[in-house]
Amino acid sequence: PPPRRRPGSLPFPHLPAGAVNAEMPFDHLIVVMMENHSFDNLVGALSQTHRDVDGLTLPPSPDPSFNPGAPHMPAKIDAFALTSTAQAKNISQTWKATHEQINGGAMDGFVRAAGAVEPMGYYTRELLPFAYSLASTFTLANRWFPSMPGPTYPNRRFLLAGTAYGATVTAPETLLDPPPAHGTIFDELSAHNISWCNYFTDLPLTAVIPSIPIKHSRHLASITKFFRDCQAGILPAVSFVDPALGAFSDVANALKSLPAPVREILKVLGADFENTTPGETEEDPQDMYWGEAWAHRLLEAVLQSPTWNRTCLIYTYDEHGGYYDHVPPPRAIPPDSIAPKLSPGDPPGGYDIYGPRVPAVVVSPYSRPGGVSNKVYDHTSVLATIEAKWNLPALTLRDANANHIMDFLDPGEPALLDPPVLAAPPKPPGLGVGEA
Repeated sequence: PPPRRRPGSLPFPHLPAGAVNAEMPFDHLIVVMMENHSFDNLVGALSQTHRDVDGLTLPPSPDPSFNPGAPHMPAKIDAFALTSTAQAKNISQTWKATHEQINGGAMDGFVRAAGAVEPMGYYTRELLPFAYSLASTFTLANRWFPSMPGPTYPNRRFLLAGTAYGATVTAPETLLDPPPAHGTIFDELSAHNISWCNYFTDLPLTAVIPSIPIKHSRHLASITKFFRDCQAGILPAVSFVDPALGAFSDVANALKSLPAPVREILKVLGADFENTTPGETEEDPQDMYWGEAWAHRLLEAVLQSPTWNRTCLIYTYDEHGGYYDHVPPPRAIPPDSIAPKLSPGDPPGGYDIYGPRVPAVVVSPYSRPGGVSNKVYDHTSVLATIEAKWNLPALTLRDANANHIMDFLDPGEPALLDPPVLAAPPKPPGLGVGEA
């Protein structure tokens, strides 16, 4: 649809900026963004038991989800159940690969782009009990898309600033780009005295826009402080919470190339650029167990917080990681006039289409239990939600016209006020039955 609102406009023009929207039933918004999994890959098999979930088509259906094979493969590669939480590396989410995978909406290029069958693998409830428990307990998005068809850094720029302002890659050189002229959501929160914090485990992912830690270092804190603040019921209005990137993360390796002044600021704040612990973001080749365990601990802390009754958490993924999804991304409103910086061999295109669908769950006492939302969302829906709650000006055309999350909630009925029990991951990788 054509844009309805312009950058800089307020959701409620008759009210002053910073005015609290009491119709949105939360005082604390928590944002968790994991890494690199499509909807069908992570929770696509949920459609077998939840009829409203738009997931995979699996046997005994006569036409199960599939992709054409690459050369020297069978002509047809059906979606198949994975048997381990370990991940392979034969996947890609570059601009070029993602456009090949989407293939004009046919969604039939995942295997060909990778030259491997791994993109057609999907997780079962037995492998990822936490993910399935979360998605079936609270309200799941059937149509949440990455903001652009490509990798981590540009999609996280959309999350933080409503635009990728030219980025198409996850690479150290993009960290030298000047910040967007209109600033970030954190600039608006600070300008209107709305409390916020980016809690991080080893490295803060807000550093993909280095001006954020430079300008707002006092708003960055360790994950340990998140658990303390959560238990004490003193979380800020807005929290972005990051799992450990780990030693082998492409994203972490790029962040090691931050300009020296930024690295020094982050080290003072407790950032660990040489972390050797297992990654928890679920980026390949991490074992999925560690992300499940981190997220389960985080959600348990939120559910048991004294402010659970006024808390809302958005749990999603930055992009699809190269894994198959069957839903064609729709067209998107370009955020601004800045064109993507394409590399030689990249297919032409702009920021006018979303990437392949990712999982997203809204966790709140007011979530519709086991429900789904069929509206179209992208990462700027997080910005739209913050802006609608605290009447902040839109950053770009994209967030100005994005859907906020109220369709996930029933503000008249807190059906999950009594915190539900979420399934925990069974055991760390490498341990046998009965081992601790």
